[in-house]
Amino acid sequence: MKLKLFGLLLFTLLHTIGLEAQDTTQRKTRLVRYEVVDGDTFPVYAFDEFILKDLNDPEAYKKYLRLVRNIKKTLPYAKLAAFRLQMMEDNLNQLKTKRAREKYMKQTEKAVKEDFMHDMKNLSRTQGVLLMKLIYRETGQTTYEILRKYSGNASTLFWQSMAMVYGADVKITYDPVEDYQIEHIIRALDIEDK
Repeated sequence: MKLKLFGLLLFTLLHTIGLEAQDTTQRKTRLVRYEVVDGDTFPVYAFDEFILKDLNDPEAYKKYLRLVRNIKKTLPYAKLAAFRLQMMEDNLNQLKTKRAREKYMKQTEKAVKEDFMHDMKNLSRTQGVLLMKLIYRETGQTTYEILRKYSGNASTLFWQSMAMVYGADVKITYDPVEDYQIEHIIRALDIEDK
């Protein structure tokens, strides 16, 4: 009998060690601004600013759908570019000699060209500009900065002039406020994927 009582006591002690009571000493308070109008008190809430765009116009709706299609096509390339760039930087930091780093960069450039040059040639001008914006969004660096860091000034100047011929700029940046539709579409796609 004593053994059963001891076992029950031990079982109870072991299961109550991790339990905690509710903490009622701390109150959950929210600071809310209020205004008094004619003796009545009204709480004032601040909401994030958002922009409503009328998509009832068929032309605007077509543009929006085209933007969605272009983002679906270019976003995977931008994410892959950010991943490969991070991987390349990590590998370059592990190499000891300048010669080994240059050899690795040439091999990586050749592999990237083999893998993606055909796909990049098939992008439209709009998709190319969008890809450069998305690369900036994913890496925090413009394509100009990336080219200059890894390819040198002459190659960067060549690609900048090629972009200018097609009405683009490799120094283009991504601003979530200006490019609110792009940001909205990307967030919607992220939610859709999950």
